Amino acid sequence: MVAQFMSLKDAIATCVQNGDTIAMEGFTHLIPHAAGHEIIRQQKRDLTLIRMTPDMIYDQLIGAGCARKLVFSWGGNPGVGSLHRLRDAIENGWPCALEIEEHSHAAMANAYDAGAAGLPCAVFKGYRGAELPRVNPNIKFIECPFTGERLAAVPAIRPDVAVVHAQKANRKGDILFEGIVGVQKEAVLAARKSIITVEEIVDDFTDIPFNAVMLPNWAVTAVVHVPGGAHPSYAQGYYKRDNAFYKAWDTIANDRERFRDWIEQHVMQGGPQDFETRLKAQQTKAEA
Repeated sequence: MVAQFMSLKDAIATCVQNGDTIAMEGFTHLIPHAAGHEIIRQQKRDLTLIRMTPDMIYDQLIGAGCARKLVFSWGGNPGVGSLHRLRDAIENGWPCALEIEEHSHAAMANAYDAGAAGLPCAVFKGYRGAELPRVNPNIKFIECPFTGERLAAVPAIRPDVAVVHAQKANRKGDILFEGIVGVQKEAVLAARKSIITVEEIVDDFTDIPFNAVMLPNWAVTAVVHVPGGAHPSYAQGYYKRDNAFYKAWDTIANDRERFRDWIEQHVMQGGPQDFETRLKAQQTKAEA
């Protein structure tokens, strides 16, 4: 199956269904905020959200009532503090109760690798002396049949949909990432379907940097052109991280009514074009 070029609205409507397991990856960089907002606008419900480092976009999805479960290995507003909507869901069941399954970074990375390889589980050295196995029944220990060594095992991550942001797609639907890439490649290869939002669509890739990762079009379901689609995170070569917004989010998310007002104004009444507009405003402010 070759990647299809779609609008963001059509990509989410086509690929994401209520009750799906969704992985939206990006490690401080290339976080797919625009796609997350479209999921909120379409009021998708009962989602299992997977992400190694859930931060602002998952706080928004949880606060908007999209999630029933979170699988993660660290959660917070980087450099600022807590995710208030995540905490409210866990502690008070608002707007709905949230189940959590916590892992280590190593476990999540290995589980994505296993999913991409079509394996049922990941086996690795880890969790020795750790507390997480006491509260997470999906962490098991097995004995290596060759050495007798005690190893950790976790289920493979096989999402219904992986959603990531990248710098470029060519007109065949191949994808180019560069910079800090996290586990985007593994998430896409592990998933049944994938949505890739990109900064730019080009005829072909030229001057490919040393640290680039490419995904072939046969691994991609939908390609969506959304300039600024990772804002307020950054896209190397296109724009910087909007640190001021991460700080502002702490105040917005700390109050239910303020959060609801923000979602209504900036998400429900917005669209992908708003990301490019906000990005241009940020860049103009920086130049002034």
